[in-house]
Amino acid sequence: MTLWLTRITPDPRSRDARRDTAGAVDLHHRMMSLFPDHVADDEPRRRLGVLFRTESTAAGEQILLQSVRQPDLDRLPAGYGQAVTKPLTPLLDALRPGLHIRYRIAANPIRKPSKANRELYRLKAVVPLQGAAADDWWARQAESSGLNIDTLHSSPIEAAKGHRRSDQRPIKHDRVLFEGTAVITDAGRLRTRLTDGIGKGKAYGCGLLSIAPHRRPQ
Repeated sequence: MTLWLTRITPDPRSRDARRDTAGAVDLHHRMMSLFPDHVADDEPRRRLGVLFRTESTAAGEQILLQSVRQPDLDRLPAGYGQAVTKPLTPLLDALRPGLHIRYRIAANPIRKPSKANRELYRLKAVVPLQGAAADDWWARQAESSGLNIDTLHSSPIEAAKGHRRSDQRPIKHDRVLFEGTAVITDAGRLRTRLTDGIGKGKAYGCGLLSIAPHRRPQ
C-alpha cells in the first residue's frame, strides 16, 4: 500500500480557501471531496486513510493531506491555490529500528475519567489534557507507535472546531502540537500508526504524524 502526501498552499484571495481553513468541518469536507467515490462507503475517511492538518509557515498557511489513495487535485475549485502530491514510499521503506527521526503531530490528548470520578469531581466524560499531562499522553502514544522519544516540545494550538452539516451540532477537539526527535524501536508498528493516525478527532485535523530522518550533531 502506498501513502500519498499532498501539500496545498491556499490562495488567500480564494473565498473557498478562506472558508475551509477557518473551520475544521469545512476543511474535512473539502479534503474528502478530492476522492470522487468516497460517498460509496460507510467509513470513507478510514478506508481512504485521510488525515490532514493546517500549518503556518513563512510562505503562508498550508494544508498537509495524507491518504492511501492519490487525491484528484483537479477537484479543487479554480483559484484555490497551489497543490502538489508525492508518494511516501521512499520514506516508509527507509524506516528501521535505530533510525533517528524528527516528528510533528497536532493531536487531541484526552482522558476519560471513571463514572465515580466524574461524579465526585464533577468532571466531563472527556477531559482535554494540557501541560505535563498532555506530554505524558504523547509519550505513551509514541511508545506504542514504535518510537523512543529523545526530545519533546509541546504547545497548545487552536482547537479544531465547527458545526456538523447534518444537524449543526458543534464539534470541538482541543489540540496540542508535539514536536521533537525520537528513535525508531519498531518500524512495522510505526508504519501502521503513520497510516492510521493517532488519537481522537482524526476527521477534523488531528492525529497526522509527520516524520523525517534526523541527523544528530556530531
